Amino acid sequence: MAEPAAAPVVALNGVRKAFETGTLALEHFDFALRPGEFVSLLGPSGCGKSTALRIVAGLSEPTGGTVTWSDPAARNGIGFVFQEPTLMPWATVFDNVFLPLKLAGESRTAVRDRVVQTLSRVGLADFAQAYPRELSGGMRMRVSIARALVTAPRILLMDEPFAALDEITRFKLNDDLVALWRELKMTVVFVTHSVFESVYLSNRIVVMTGRPGRVSSELTVDAPDRDARFRTSPEYAGYCRVASDALAQAMQPRAGAAA
Repeated sequence: MAEPAAAPVVALNGVRKAFETGTLALEHFDFALRPGEFVSLLGPSGCGKSTALRIVAGLSEPTGGTVTWSDPAARNGIGFVFQEPTLMPWATVFDNVFLPLKLAGESRTAVRDRVVQTLSRVGLADFAQAYPRELSGGMRMRVSIARALVTAPRILLMDEPFAALDEITRFKLNDDLVALWRELKMTVVFVTHSVFESVYLSNRIVVMTGRPGRVSSELTVDAPDRDARFRTSPEYAGYCRVASDALAQAMQPRAGAAA
């Protein structure tokens, strides 16, 4: 769980991101991430959610504002799960998960148990020697998550990883992700445009405006149990209503904003 009194792991202050094409993705974007949080960035398509995530990951540099890490070592402990699994089709599940350790100079023998344990955590222990073409879409995403987890990241960044999956698979992966977050005590930032997914997963939702993206509002979701009963509870429905209203407000045209 989050540590409210703790200093932010990373803070973005007044961040601006303009691309060479002239697109202004973020402006006056302020965001702080505390240890142990599960935060969702919620907003319409094209509002800069993924851009903000890539800036946190160090995959993109802001064109204005500051990114401050309280512990520089945390910046090297990031796992990233992209919207598409991006697996090597010629490699087995084991070798796909082993890849970041291989790139770090680890030997296959030395980390075999770690890879197997990670596959077990995502329910793929029996598929280590399978190839991506032999897996369902949900299973391929599990491989992608395992590849991010195998390095034991302090921060896990997820860019709409379940957007292309059917609802049943998505619900199951949401459940598994919550269990992994609790078990591994990670700090997670999850990009989504689904109100329902953000409420189910997060203990804090950051609602973003349309492009250029900035923080419109934040919502705390205080629900200790995330399970099938929570999904059908009046409490869940109430949080979804509040988040939907906040998103609708964020999408209202702003004075001076581009059409």
